[in-house]
Amino acid sequence: MIKRNLLVMGLAVLLSACGFQLRGTGTNALSIKELDVSARDAYGQVVTDLKNTLSNSGVHVYTGAQYKLFLAREDESQRTASYAGSGNSAEYELTTVVKYEILGTKNVLLLDDNVQSTKTYVHDGNNLIGSDQEAEQIRKEIRSDLVQKLIARLQQLSPQRLDELQAKADAAARAQADAEAAAQRIRDETPQQSPIEIPSK
Repeated sequence: MIKRNLLVMGLAVLLSACGFQLRGTGTNALSIKELDVSARDAYGQVVTDLKNTLSNSGVHVYTGAQYKLFLAREDESQRTASYAGSGNSAEYELTTVVKYEILGTKNVLLLDDNVQSTKTYVHDGNNLIGSDQEAEQIRKEIRSDLVQKLIARLQQLSPQRLDELQAKADAAARAQADAEAAAQRIRDETPQQSPIEIPSK
């Protein structure tokens, strides 16, 4: 019994040294505790899976949170990676790119970027049903990969960092408003040139 416990402990230490973490027990926890998450495709699988993952990670996801993650676009492309000798089979490469935005108070854009995932599968012309099933499985893996990449991006953002981005955006907005107001004052104070009157004959 003692030997078995020592073996389990030894394996745990070895795995942690290699960087292995059990899902949900990692040290890279999200420091953001609340977030508004939405997408152009409100019922898309990526945003649905992302909301579930965030909620399971202890993040309060609700409409009206100060900071918002908006999935602006999701583009899927497919290309032929290679052909089999028989001509009936081909290897396809699927790529999905998700463009996202982090919005602050009054929906001010704080930052935007994208995440991408690419995977390949073999399409067998003699087994269309099996090929379609494999393609759908690949799409599920891509969605899972995209969600994990989005989570990794969010792990890099702390509430303090978001506050800094918000302050910077607010300062830029105030500077622009002041510049526009100054330009308007100059226009208001500049005498308007009277139209040239042409003497009548």
